[in-house]
Amino acid sequence: MTRRAQAEPDAQGKPTPGRRESLWPLAMGPLLWVAHFLLSYATAAVWCAKVGGENGSLGGVRLVIGIYTALILSGIAVVIWRGLRKHRFGTATVPHDFDTPADRHRFLGFATVLLGGLSFVATLYVALPVVFIESCR
Repeated sequence: MTRRAQAEPDAQGKPTPGRRESLWPLAMGPLLWVAHFLLSYATAAVWCAKVGGENGSLGGVRLVIGIYTALILSGIAVVIWRGLRKHRFGTATVPHDFDTPADRHRFLGFATVLLGGLSFVATLYVALPVVFIESCR
C-alpha cells in the first residue's frame, strides 16, 4: 500500500504539496477518452452485427453513444478542473522552472489541463461519426 504524502508547511507556514505525487490524474483524461472510444465503437459494431444488419439504422445506438459521450465529457471536465486547481496552487508565476515541490505540483496540474483538453476534443471527434452516419453500411 502507498501512503499519501502530507502537505508540509513552507517558510511562511503555508502548506505545500507533498514530495510524492501520483501520475494517475495526468493519465485520467486520455484513459477516459480511450474508454469512450472502445465503448462507442464496440457498441456500434455489436449493434450492426446483431440487431441492425447491413443496412440497419443506427437510431438506438445514437442515444447510447450520446449518453456515453455526456458521461465521459463530464468526467474529463472534472479532471480538467482538478488539474486547474493544482496549476493555480500558490502565488508563483508561469513557467514552472524551479526544482521545488510546489513548481512540480503546478507543472503536473498544467500538464493535466492540457491532456484533459486534448482528450475532451478527441472525445467529441469520436462521437461525431454518429451524427453524420445514418446506417450500419
